[in-house]
Amino acid sequence: MNYTSNQSLTPKKSLAEIHVAVLLFGLAGLFGKWIVLSPFIIVLGRVLFASITLALTLRLTKQSMKIPQGRDSGYLVFLGFILAVHWVAFFQSIQVSTVAVGLLSFSSYPVFTTFLEPLFFREKIIKTNILFSLFCLIGVLLIIPRYDFNDSTFVGVLWGLLAGLTFAVLTILNRKLTLQYSSMLLAFYQDFFATLFLLPFYFILRPSLNAKNILLLCILGIFCTAASHTLFIKGMKRIKAQTASLIHFLEPVYGIIFAFLFLHEIPSLRTILGGTIIFIGQIFIILQILSTKNPREKGKR
Repeated sequence: MNYTSNQSLTPKKSLAEIHVAVLLFGLAGLFGKWIVLSPFIIVLGRVLFASITLALTLRLTKQSMKIPQGRDSGYLVFLGFILAVHWVAFFQSIQVSTVAVGLLSFSSYPVFTTFLEPLFFREKIIKTNILFSLFCLIGVLLIIPRYDFNDSTFVGVLWGLLAGLTFAVLTILNRKLTLQYSSMLLAFYQDFFATLFLLPFYFILRPSLNAKNILLLCILGIFCTAASHTLFIKGMKRIKAQTASLIHFLEPVYGIIFAFLFLHEIPSLRTILGGTIIFIGQIFIILQILSTKNPREKGKR
């Protein structure tokens, strides 16, 4: 009886936290259009301000900031590199095409997870997931009007697929680490190492930064990265992984709505149709994965 009453006190707040987090994830894509800088500099600003914010949060909440030792520290350095590549590819996709194309092509990451996760953990590939992955692939192909490197949508989809591939690698490798360390600690070190990898590009590209760009980078790093990640983790403590995963599918929806409101971007009929097919395939993949997950595992983003 007490268990039920305790659960009923928090779900609305936790759901709200996850929705706000996903809304901020969707908003992040617009910064690729608002900030007229190289994706390398945008991501550098994002991870720099995010790592500072996460470090302060860890310190204020008196959580350990001790870096994992041994092989795990090497994993974190590698994940910092993958994170940098992921976000550079994501913003490059948006800059060369549209917010909708970037978000939808990136959201194909469950397809990559379906094939890569069994290789990393020596697990069997779920045959039905292959079918759903092909379904998602059809959705991605529908977005592309013509296969020509002079076509911005085609190039944007390629960058978006790279963003999806690297996000899948991040998710898979974090699966092991999140069993031993807090998600916030992992996020801090991955952002920190991503900052170190991207810092040389500041001196190579020598960007011309103004107050507006710095403010936008600040908002992107603090609210759309550090705060959104913290809210998502906090909400996950009382919400099932299945529920959180389904809410996460709203990220492209929120992003496309924001792009329409603030950038006046209207997705084409092909993009809408392809996006719908991608969503359907994604939902089936996630539901299949969750239904076969070890019940003793706790889902983490």
